[in-house]
Amino acid sequence: MRVAVIGGGPGGLYFAALAKQLSPHWEITVWERNAPDDTFGFGVVFSDETLDGIAQADRETFEAMSARFARWTDIDIRYRGRTLTSGGHGFAALGRRHLLRILQERCSALAVDVRYRTEAPPAAELAATHDLVVACDGVRSATRTAFADTFGPDLDERAGRYMWLGTDKVFEAFTFIVEERDFGTLQVHAYPYDDTRSTFIVEMSEDSWRRAGFAESEDRVLPPGASDTESIRRCEELLADHLDGHRLLPNNSKWLRFSTVRNRTWRRGNIVLLGDAAHTAHFSIGSGTKLAMEDSLALAACLHEHPDVPRALAAYEEERKPVVESTQRAAQASLEWFEHIDRYTGQDPHQFAFNLLTRSRRVTYDNLRVRDEGFTSAVNGSSPVPPMFRPFRLGGLLLRNRVVVPPTALDTARGGVPGDFDLVHLSTQALGGSGLVLAGMTAVSADGRATPGCPGLWSDEQEAAWERITGFVHGQCDTLIGIQLTHAGRRAATGDGPPVAASGLAWDELSRLPREADRADMDAIVRDFVSAARRADRAGFDALELQYGHGHLLSGFLSPLTNRRTDAYGGDLAGRLRLPLEVLRAVRAVWPFGKALLVRISAADWAEGGLTEADAVAIARALDEAGADAIDVSTGEVVAHERPRYGRSYQTPYADLIRNATGVPTIAVGAISTYDDVNSIILAGRADLCGVGRAQLHDPLWTLHAAAAQGYQGPAAPWAPSWAAGRRRPPAARTDRVPPRLELLRPAAEPVHRRWLPRVAAAPAPR
Repeated sequence: MRVAVIGGGPGGLYFAALAKQLSPHWEITVWERNAPDDTFGFGVVFSDETLDGIAQADRETFEAMSARFARWTDIDIRYRGRTLTSGGHGFAALGRRHLLRILQERCSALAVDVRYRTEAPPAAELAATHDLVVACDGVRSATRTAFADTFGPDLDERAGRYMWLGTDKVFEAFTFIVEERDFGTLQVHAYPYDDTRSTFIVEMSEDSWRRAGFAESEDRVLPPGASDTESIRRCEELLADHLDGHRLLPNNSKWLRFSTVRNRTWRRGNIVLLGDAAHTAHFSIGSGTKLAMEDSLALAACLHEHPDVPRALAAYEEERKPVVESTQRAAQASLEWFEHIDRYTGQDPHQFAFNLLTRSRRVTYDNLRVRDEGFTSAVNGSSPVPPMFRPFRLGGLLLRNRVVVPPTALDTARGGVPGDFDLVHLSTQALGGSGLVLAGMTAVSADGRATPGCPGLWSDEQEAAWERITGFVHGQCDTLIGIQLTHAGRRAATGDGPPVAASGLAWDELSRLPREADRADMDAIVRDFVSAARRADRAGFDALELQYGHGHLLSGFLSPLTNRRTDAYGGDLAGRLRLPLEVLRAVRAVWPFGKALLVRISAADWAEGGLTEADAVAIARALDEAGADAIDVSTGEVVAHERPRYGRSYQTPYADLIRNATGVPTIAVGAISTYDDVNSIILAGRADLCGVGRAQLHDPLWTLHAAAAQGYQGPAAPWAPSWAAGRRRPPAARTDRVPPRLELLRPAAEPVHRRWLPRVAAAPAPR
C-alpha cells in the first residue's frame, strides 16, 4: 500500500502513526505545508471516552499525552456576579503544540515520511500514484472543493462572531463567563491546558458584536498569520474582572464566523476526507481535534479489517458518520443556545447555570444529579420533589404535575361517535398519573374529519358519548381531561364535495383539490368551532385545545406555503392570522375562564419559504392576546415535501423559543420519552409542560412508573387504590440476591470537585 496524507495536523499524523503501526510495510507519506513548530490554536480538550480509545490503540501516544495533561472535574459558570460550580464531569487537556510534537515524534519512530514546509500535490494527482489518499486539509479543504460534485458539501456559516485566544491566566476549571453589557451579551469559553496557559474563546451575536464597536475591524486587511490586536485589547478591557491582571495572548487571532461542515459522502474512489474536511462541530460541545483523532482510529481499523480500499472506506463511513452526526446534532443545539443566549439571561442564576449545562440535551438532570447532587439540589431549590411532579396553573386549572398526554388519533369512531376503545384508552391514560389527558383529533363538522374514523363533536349523540367518557374519568381519579377540536381542511378525507382550505392547493398529487374558503365558509367554520366548544363544556371537559397546526384548516391559513390568498385573509402574517384569531376570540367568549384554553401550532414548516422563528413568536403573541392560556408547540406536517430534522426532543427548541421570547406558557412535544428529559426541560425553563405521547402508548402508566423510579410517592402521582399493589416493581430472577463483599479494601471515592492547580504558579505577563 502507498498512502498519501494531505495535512500534518493531529488527525493526519495520528492516522499515519496508527496505520503504520498496524501495517509496517505500508509506504505512508504526509505532506504538511507548515514547519514542525508552527502551531495555530491553543489547548485541546479530550473526553474520557476518546482517551480510552487512544490508550487501547497506541499506548505510547497515550502515555506521552497523559504526562502533559491538565485534569479537572469542575465547570464554573460566572453569571451576574456569581460563580456556580458543577462537579464530577472529568476533563483532560493539553497544548496543541505539545500534542503535535508527541504525534510527530511517534511518526518519526515508526518511519512515517512526513514532509514539512511542503505543499501537497493535488488529490487527483496523488490518487493516480497512490492506493489511498487521506485528505486532512481542514475546514477549507481544497480536496473537498475540487470534488464538490461527489462529496456534496453543505457549509452552514452562522451569523455570530468568535475569536480564539489564549491567556496566561490559568483557570482552575472549564469556565463559562457570561457578561451582560449595554451592547448585549458577551460570553467566554475558557479552560486550562497546562501549568501556565488557558484557552480563551470570546463569542458574541452579530448584533452585540456590532454594537460593541468591533465592526470597525470588519474591513481591516491583516497579513497572513497576523492578529487583530485592537479587538484583543478591547476584549481585555471588557473582561478585565475575569483576567485578574493577566493578558490575552494572540495566535493568528481574528474575528471569525463558525461554519458547520457536512458532506453527503466522505469518499470518492480512493480519496477519503477526515477531520474538519469531512465535518465540524461547534467548539462549545467538543474539540475538532478530538473528532479528527477518532476518525483516524476508525479509518486505520477499517483498513486493517477489510481486504481492499473500497470496502474499507465504505465501512469507515458507515461506522463513523452516525457518530459524527450525533455529535453534530448536540453541537447544533449548543451553538443555537449560545446564539440566542439573550433569551435566558433573565433567569435566576441557578436555573441559568442548569440551562447552560443541559443546552445540548446530552447532559440531563439525572446526569448532573449523579455527578454532583449538591448542584442539582441547589437548582431544584433543595426540594425532594422532582421538577416534573411540581404543580402548574394552566388557565383556571391547577395541574398536579407537568406531564400531558397529547391528542392521539385512534381512528376508532363510527360516524364521529367515540366508543368503548376511546373510553378505555382515555381512562387508562388518566389513571396512569399524568396531570392532563387530551382527546383528539376531534372534528367540529362532518366534512372536517381527517379520516372516516375520527371522532367529532357536532351532534347530540357525540356529546353524550363524550360525557360518558369524562364522567368515568372524573369518577375514578382527579386527572384533568381535555379535547382537541379541529377541522382538517385540505387534509379532510370525508365529505361529498371538495374539501375547503385557505387556498386551492392539494396536499399531494394523490389528494383531492380543495376549494378556497369564501366568506360564507369562514363564517360557518367559526360557528362550528363555537358550537363544538359549547358541547365540550357541557360534556364535562376541563380543557379545550384548538388545532392550528399540522396542515389542518387553520394551520393552512397561517403558513405562507399553504395560504396564497390575495384578500384580507392572506398576504402578510397579520392577514394570515385573521381567521385563526376570529375563531379563537369566538371560542374564548363561550369557553369558561375557570377551565383552560390551549392552541396547538406548527412553529416550523420544515420547508423552504415556510414560517420563520419570528413568525412563530408573533403567532404565539397574537394567540396569547386573543385569550389562549398556553401554546402547545409542535412543528411540521404542513406540507408533504417537508424535511424535518428528527431526534430526541427535537421540537423542544420551538417551545423554548416561544416561552422565553414571549413569556407565554408552552407545552413541549415531540420524541420526549424519558422522565429525565421531562425533568431537564422543566427545570431549565424550556417549557412549562411536556407532552409525552408514544412513551405513554407503550406504557399507559408511564408517569406512575416514572415516580416509582425516582422514589417519589407524593400527591402528584397517585395510584388508583385498586392498583396500589403495583407501586413496587415485582420481583424477577435474582432480584432478591444480596451480593457478598469480595473486596478487602474498598476503592476511594472519586472527589466530585477537582480543580486544575498548576504545578508552577503563573505570574501575569508583562504589559
